[in-house]
Amino acid sequence: MKKIHTFLAFFVLMATTAFAQNTFTLTSKDLGGQATKAQEFSGFGCTGNNESPQLSWANAPKGTKSFAITMYDPDAPTGSGWWHWVVFDIPSNINELVSNAGNITMNLAPKGSIQSITDYGSAGYGGPCPPEGHGWHQYIITVYALKTDSLGLTKDTNAAVVGYYLWNNTIAKASMVAYYQREKK
Repeated sequence: MKKIHTFLAFFVLMATTAFAQNTFTLTSKDLGGQATKAQEFSGFGCTGNNESPQLSWANAPKGTKSFAITMYDPDAPTGSGWWHWVVFDIPSNINELVSNAGNITMNLAPKGSIQSITDYGSAGYGGPCPPEGHGWHQYIITVYALKTDSLGLTKDTNAAVVGYYLWNNTIAKASMVAYYQREKK
């Protein structure tokens, strides 16, 4: 009986590993389970470095013609969350955004990609900056594999409209979550 259980456990482990390796996956060398001062916004009372994290993705589905990245805080006390980063029209041969690619003055984002307006009212990355004492906020970073090479939008398009176009063109998506809070002083 013990041999059967051992065999079944080995079979389940191998099957899970084999299937897990083929899924669309988003990872980061800079970001673990929590954001840091490096990613925190600089403004609105926050004093971080406002550096977007390095991101890479693998196993995009066949038919992917471009990618998009979003970063969203559903815990922001606004009634509609907060869009921190919106990047789209990333060419299909790209599978990484380097650290600080969200700083639009440094031109580190892939050629042809567009970083549009966030809820801070400006283009590019705007890091976490939850209200002091509001507790832990989730920052959901999602990569979208899209069935179009361009959404046909501009850097002036707001996040809600970009979100609608993403919903209409997504083949697959993968997300990671980082948490951040600011203690009440």
